[in-house]
Amino acid sequence: MTSSWLLKAGALLLVLAGPAPATGQVAQFPSTPAGQQLSQLLVAFNTGDKDTMRKYLEANFPERLNKLDEDLRFRQATGGFDLRKVEDSKPLRLISIVKEKNSDQFARATLEVEDAPAHHVTDFNLQAIPTPPEFVVAQGPEVADSPAERQFRAWLAVFNQGDSAALLKFFSENYPSAVERIDGVLNFRAGTGGFDFRKAVSATATQFTALVQERGSDQFARAVLTVEPNEPHRILSVGVRAIPRPPEFAIPRLTEAQLIQQLGSKLNEDAGKDLFSGAVLVARHGKPVFTGAYGMANRETAEPNKLTTRFRMGSMNKMFTATAIMQLVQAGRIKLDDPLGKFLTDYPNKDVASKVTIHHLLTHTGGTGDIFGPEFDSHRLQLRTLNDYIKLYGSRALSFEPGKQWDYSNYGFILLGAIVERVSGQSYYDYVRDHIFMPAGMTSSGSEPEDVAVLDRAIGYMRDGSSSKPNTETLPYRGTSAGGGYTTVEDLLRFANALTQHTLLNEHYTELLTTAKPETGDAHYAYGFQDETIGGVRSFGHSGGAPGMNGDLRIFPQTGYVVVALANMDLGAQRATSWISERLPAQ
Repeated sequence: MTSSWLLKAGALLLVLAGPAPATGQVAQFPSTPAGQQLSQLLVAFNTGDKDTMRKYLEANFPERLNKLDEDLRFRQATGGFDLRKVEDSKPLRLISIVKEKNSDQFARATLEVEDAPAHHVTDFNLQAIPTPPEFVVAQGPEVADSPAERQFRAWLAVFNQGDSAALLKFFSENYPSAVERIDGVLNFRAGTGGFDFRKAVSATATQFTALVQERGSDQFARAVLTVEPNEPHRILSVGVRAIPRPPEFAIPRLTEAQLIQQLGSKLNEDAGKDLFSGAVLVARHGKPVFTGAYGMANRETAEPNKLTTRFRMGSMNKMFTATAIMQLVQAGRIKLDDPLGKFLTDYPNKDVASKVTIHHLLTHTGGTGDIFGPEFDSHRLQLRTLNDYIKLYGSRALSFEPGKQWDYSNYGFILLGAIVERVSGQSYYDYVRDHIFMPAGMTSSGSEPEDVAVLDRAIGYMRDGSSSKPNTETLPYRGTSAGGGYTTVEDLLRFANALTQHTLLNEHYTELLTTAKPETGDAHYAYGFQDETIGGVRSFGHSGGAPGMNGDLRIFPQTGYVVVALANMDLGAQRATSWISERLPAQ
């Protein structure tokens, strides 16, 4: 099961949920162990009551208990789920279609139970899907210019202004329950650039559903607004959720020349709106065909970003960690099915040490959990080595049985870095420098502590209401094998070239490194790389993001393209690479 139960086709954009009625008939639960467990799970979840949900999980799904608070927030946002259709029913596995109570969003639910008398739940996953054709029903005559539609259009207009005074006035008069969230709404507006209305989906007197598109990207979303039935029809809830791009709005592929021309115009426009600050590079067959740098590396001194600017890269560093591990696998010094305890012989939790393998850590299927939270915040500057992280987190238990589900684990990659150190006899940083950066010619990449001056390293700027501020107070002492450090777009192209030309690994291990593993499901995760196909064109790479930093690398093996973007702001780089990837020539 994923960390948030529901995997969207993009980020969860915004949910300001209130009560909304469920519509449509529900299906019958199969009288199988899996069917009975899904029935009980949904009943407990739909109550929204913490004690009820805890009791169910303790008795039937104990591996999920550590996510209880997260699940309660998810229940509040969705209103719960109704079973609408059974797709595939087996005694120990059930695949069904469910629908959110608070919106028109459908999801595919997959539940598995153990083959034992208690039939405990071993896995549960929800994947957002477009509305199935059999559930696209006529609404009757649309309520032209209904109260809900009028409020929606008024909400969208004031949201798109991005003016705090105008938004506060509108919320006070029309949406009083959202006044306290106004700073979050303004941050959301700044990140998206607002929304353009694309299509009405359904309209009644009290609820209006529409398709909208972010002004700052190609991302589509389903927006649902619900109002009170009586005058003055105040807004009860607004939900904006990312969805896959509808086929009717498919983006045509461009020629390389067209792409380069349009890309330059778009990035200049985005930079002018403070939607992008950073550098972008597009290459084919190892040679750049487009480069550009935008915005300021230091807003105080007005130092501009350049192609040589070093940007913090966040989780993109996982690609280097995974490559390092695979080099040691190729050399016969590590096996993918080795338990971590074989190398970290003094690891505090022996259950974790004996059960979690290198493969589990590389694929985020080990149940090793994350590093971020209150403990990290209180020790941020004291965590100076990989071993410091292990001292802090090494005694905690597994969050689930290794190999049973996918859950992104920064701590798992901390452990991989520590294993690189034990096996190689070098520090993680020296190993990556000597065996990845130097062979690839990456002379501008590294991971010096934050108190060390680094030439041309950009300052990261994070959103603070309607303005931005440096991200200095959020940075760790030093980047780790899970993420951090700095690089340039040109160095990332050198890394892509070295990888695809088999300078770092032979062909077999390169393929093993970059090909998605079946057990990662909809995450499409390989070993430290994301492997996805968009419009029939495959790419692999990794993104990274944190307050004040954003980056993405995508390598297209079929066409020879490489797309890189790095930004010294919260968002922008991944939007740029997505925009490019959707339009790149397919051949």
